[in-house]
Amino acid sequence: MKEILRRSLTGAVYIILLLSAVFLSSDAFDFLFMTFGLACLYEYKKLVRLKGYHIFAAYLALWWAFIYLVKDQQIINILMLITIVVDIYLLYNLFSKKPLQFNTPLKLLVGLFYIGGGCIFLTMIPYKNDAFAKLLIMGIFILIWVNDSFAYLVGKSIGRTKLFPSVSPKKTVEGTLGGFIFALAAAYLMATFESLISPIQWMILATVIVVAGSLGDLIESKFKRTAGVKDSGAILPGHGGMLDRLDSLVFAAPFAYLTLNIFSYVS
Repeated sequence: MKEILRRSLTGAVYIILLLSAVFLSSDAFDFLFMTFGLACLYEYKKLVRLKGYHIFAAYLALWWAFIYLVKDQQIINILMLITIVVDIYLLYNLFSKKPLQFNTPLKLLVGLFYIGGGCIFLTMIPYKNDAFAKLLIMGIFILIWVNDSFAYLVGKSIGRTKLFPSVSPKKTVEGTLGGFIFALAAAYLMATFESLISPIQWMILATVIVVAGSLGDLIESKFKRTAGVKDSGAILPGHGGMLDRLDSLVFAAPFAYLTLNIFSYVS
């Protein structure tokens, strides 16, 4: 009971912080996710045993450049391509039976684009035609939360078939499908509040986010398994580390950004 209360209080503070940043101002949102990115990189550094602080300087420079300076869509697309290539490389390693083992330059590059690139594109998503689409980014958060919550509840209730036992023994196929179905329902409802994209596009976006987010969760689990730890950190009592909370969002962000850009071209 005490653990449930602690998890609930931490979750409530986390959600209030997010809502406050989104609805206060775009600058508050930008700063929050820059800070979240630093926290995630700190935990990633410990997981892969990366020494030094070069990755923080590189991330801050990259984040500042792409959030405030770079306006050329082609340059942004190059960053998106690099981030997605790094994510695909991590997927290859996820399905490999070998533990994650990178040399120092590769640890830096993977962290910079897997986490840094993910946080940059997560920050970019709500900006459309110089406007800040609050409900769009909130909708994406809601899709991740609905998927995670119902995947847990369905898996706990009727889960029997293990999804990826060598990496994450508690995840089940039934839970994953349950989370996906409820996320699709949430996406359809979101279309009644945010009309920037159509109901069908919301459901396509939900599919991309759920699939990519679930893979991102498994990738972080493999990092933790290789490091021999249960959580990436302890900054969030009852929830573990910041990367434990944002692994799905960070991995899904460049794919969601790509999907939204495709929508803007075909609509």
